[in-house]
Amino acid sequence: MDYTIYQVDAFTDTLFKGNPACVVPLEKWLDDSILLNIAKENAVPETAFFVKNDKNIHLRWFTPDIEMDLCGHATLATAHVIKRHLNYPNNLLSFRTLSGEVKVEVSKNKYFLDFPSRIPSKAKLPVNLKQSLNIKPKEVLKSRDFVLIYNEEKDIRNIIIDRNTFDKIDLGTGGVIVTAAGEKVDFVSRFFTPRATLLEDPVTGSAHCSLIPFWSSFLKKKKMEALQLSKRGGKLYCENKNDRVLIGGNARTFFKGKFQIS
Repeated sequence: MDYTIYQVDAFTDTLFKGNPACVVPLEKWLDDSILLNIAKENAVPETAFFVKNDKNIHLRWFTPDIEMDLCGHATLATAHVIKRHLNYPNNLLSFRTLSGEVKVEVSKNKYFLDFPSRIPSKAKLPVNLKQSLNIKPKEVLKSRDFVLIYNEEKDIRNIIIDRNTFDKIDLGTGGVIVTAAGEKVDFVSRFFTPRATLLEDPVTGSAHCSLIPFWSSFLKKKKMEALQLSKRGGKLYCENKNDRVLIGGNARTFFKGKFQIS
């Protein structure tokens, strides 16, 4: 059977920047093992699969290693495919996911994800994590992910991870965010995942579920702009809405194609 696949660069308006995601529309769900193997074959940070019916759109996200409970950039990529390529008439999309209902609003060529807020709280730095970092944070917080606060943007740019030590950490579906106030934007960040095929994620929408409430409180601002300082880089437009956060960005389609499963 033939399946359509799209690859989209999310949180950017420039090809080969932002975070690449594959998006696969399905008429019905395939076995989880097949979904995971498709994600492995695609070899991008996330592959999104969705099944659309009359009432809602059921959306799931897979890395090459595991199914995720929430993924920002692949949700944005999915909204882009449905709106731009499948000609969805409305500017508000609603997805049913492992993290509950997730909405995306389309406005002026940007996609705004309505995600749950995950306020991080004070935590202790695990020994393996501390030993894996070349620069130690000034503050340690945790929600789903560890959130490590640094003094300035150049610290984030200069972070180096000792992967042999880092991969000994077991965070489940979580990762490690390093962040600081930005020089030209409100805040910057990078995101790392232990034992993952890809150590550093190019742009991590779900990490901003924790970053937005933290920086909103620290900066006393509701609306902010952020950069993720990976090699590909990405820009995010952020808003704190108390128990929810809005995470906005652009998207560009790289290709549309077909694949077969016997």
